[in-house]
Amino acid sequence: MKYEESVRKAFQDSNITFTREELDNIEYADFGLNNIKEEGLNLIIYINNDRYCAKEMVLLAGQTCPEHQHPRRGRNQEIEGKEETFRVRKGLVYLYVTGEPNVDGISAELPEKNKEWYSARHEIILKEGEQYTIAPNTLHWFQAGEDGAIISEFSSPSDDSSDIFTNPQITR
Repeated sequence: MKYEESVRKAFQDSNITFTREELDNIEYADFGLNNIKEEGLNLIIYINNDRYCAKEMVLLAGQTCPEHQHPRRGRNQEIEGKEETFRVRKGLVYLYVTGEPNVDGISAELPEKNKEWYSARHEIILKEGEQYTIAPNTLHWFQAGEDGAIISEFSSPSDDSSDIFTNPQITR
């Protein structure tokens, strides 16, 4: 099955109802790495305006969203960085944020090609129905478990161009 078909099927199998237009406009983010099956993110954006943002995300089995943060932005840094809440609808998500590293190491498998660009090691394991809020400017990355994951994101406005990725090769 083609990559795009696998992602579309994951959205369709999520028990969330999507319109044809939403499914036809899935964003496949490969972050300029040409390694989307390992490092990528697939999104349906419901709304993103100057007050709030809501989206659904699919991560295929073991797929990782690269490490990044949402800094202050605007001409004079007057706009607070994005705060986001992830709620897992299906599957398992390994979320890593700055903070005290887990003493037993991490559960996720670092993407081999770019493993040096993943430094956050404080692990939060999110199961179906669980959620976690990431404060603005917090370094974080996340990876789906072996069955993939569907994640709802509720956040302040999303501005991809202001995100700072640890890996300097990433483009958005």
